[in-house]
Amino acid sequence: MMKNSRPLQLVSDPIPSASPLTATKTFSLISLGCPKNTVDSERMLGKLAQDGYAFVQDAEGADVVVVNTCGFIQPARDESLAVINEMLQLKRAGKVGSVVVAGCLAERQKDMLLETVPDVDQIVGVFGREEIVDVVGRALARHEASANEQRSLFRPAPVKALEDTARLRITPRHFAYLKISEGCDRLCTFCAIPKMRGKHVTKSMEEVIREAKELAADGVRELLIVAQDSTYWGMDLYGRVRFAELLRELEQINGIEWIRILYAYPEHVTDELLAKLASSKKIVPYIDMPLQHINDRVLKRMQRRVNRQSTTDLITKLRQAMPALNFRTTFIVGFPGETEAEFNELGDFLRESAFERAGVFTYSLEPDTPAAKLDGHMPEEVKQERRHRLMEIQQQVAFDWSAKQVGREIDVIVDGADAEVPGHYQARSHADAPEIDGLVRLKAKNLKPGDITRAKVTAADGYDLAARALGKPW
Repeated sequence: MMKNSRPLQLVSDPIPSASPLTATKTFSLISLGCPKNTVDSERMLGKLAQDGYAFVQDAEGADVVVVNTCGFIQPARDESLAVINEMLQLKRAGKVGSVVVAGCLAERQKDMLLETVPDVDQIVGVFGREEIVDVVGRALARHEASANEQRSLFRPAPVKALEDTARLRITPRHFAYLKISEGCDRLCTFCAIPKMRGKHVTKSMEEVIREAKELAADGVRELLIVAQDSTYWGMDLYGRVRFAELLRELEQINGIEWIRILYAYPEHVTDELLAKLASSKKIVPYIDMPLQHINDRVLKRMQRRVNRQSTTDLITKLRQAMPALNFRTTFIVGFPGETEAEFNELGDFLRESAFERAGVFTYSLEPDTPAAKLDGHMPEEVKQERRHRLMEIQQQVAFDWSAKQVGREIDVIVDGADAEVPGHYQARSHADAPEIDGLVRLKAKNLKPGDITRAKVTAADGYDLAARALGKPW
């Protein structure tokens, strides 16, 4: 899924230059896509800075611009191409030296991408990110000498997960994404991620803990666990899922106060994990678990390996383990062959389940996926109409939930001053993952980003809450 590009603000301490000869060269980086892409961007930022390149926020005037792209669905590819073309316009105007395209769009289209955007200097796939310094060097050489040399770099998916240490972070200092594995073994018929990211590869326990400690030392208080399939962690490396054990180790790290789980898959939630969620003082009562649909026939056509009964049983277990659970999920409407009755079943399920957070996407036909060959593809206007109807249901559920929070006391983490409301801060509750969910407008004094404080909810405003701080932060 895409997230909007924005000026990058580096929050990590600068990495000492390893190559003074390149210190005069500047680079900018535009990061698109999901949090996993953010981690890749931060790793590339770190490697370039370590080699002596100087980062600049504004692409205009940079010697080289790296665009880390998303290739998940057509709207994501369209946005990536729009950003690439924007950078190429700056290049043609003499305001940018070279343009490098990295990430999932490059991985998915490979050298065909150069036919679409022939003015790009270099493209590098997902697993070539470790060689970004060489790629940028070739881009600069091509710009300066008009050399006709290698313009693409692709590496096979690794058998061992890439490490993500020495990152220059672009998230605020107090939270960070921790990628615990790479790739996916699921074969959902609508999804091309395994083609771009490869098979599931677990990052070792020791490596994950080392990265988490590095992040904690850099000021991180909230860890957001990301993967293509977080609950599957450990299967390939240890022969069984060990996600609960990993969480137990992460809890021991000094400085980490909140641990938030994203990208959980419903098939491998074990009793051990449920027990850990129920007993933890650091794992916030929040889980992001894309369900995609609830009708058994549609789930089978999606090849999700779950059905309605197993899904509802799991939701019950999760809510029993975490009575204050905030459940985030996503659904796809307009999947090939989805009948009106099956869509209505999904709407009824959404009302009954009362998910605190939910997103709805229309099915995107991806030519290189099995779902493209299914019968029953429907017009875009039908898919959009179904999405609108489902979002109306979810909006009412979410607004009702917000209204019920008024008068309650909650813990919030401060992200920064609220530019729109003087004397207030923008904060997030346990229910709010950054850049995805709502926010809490917090009335308080003398707080700083990363402070965690008790607050009383005073009003609800759609998806957002208003609150006033109680006592001192910690």
